Amino acid sequence: MILLETSLLSYAYRRRSQADPEPKPVARLRELIEANAPLAIPGIVLQEMLSGLRDDKQAVSVRESIQGFPVILATENDHRTAANVLETSRRSGKTISTVDGLIAAMAITRGASLFTMDGDFSHIPASCGLKLLR
Repeated sequence: MILLETSLLSYAYRRRSQADPEPKPVARLRELIEANAPLAIPGIVLQEMLSGLRDDKQAVSVRESIQGFPVILATENDHRTAANVLETSRRSGKTISTVDGLIAAMAITRGASLFTMDGDFSHIPASCGLKLLR
């Protein structure tokens, strides 16, 4: 399974000029979709995607863009794992946001890769077991 993170989805669904070439992460996401790769969105990513939209038209557009992806909800174990990720990161001198810790934990507990463009995830220590797809 591959979990999709907010930075990637925001970038992929951002309006661009038709003349602009397709960015590499967007092309990779398209390849994964066309290959029917097992893609999903953590519930907190869905919430982030739907927060702070300019107007109803943009909200409809975002909802339509991501509606085909299954949404994975966090479990109690995900929250416990997130606390461990945050603490392990803090001990190694890196500060990770609570939301990023939860997203990472959801990938870790499911043995999934996390497809992200957010460099903060690379600060999570390898000992946590997070697999990144970049």
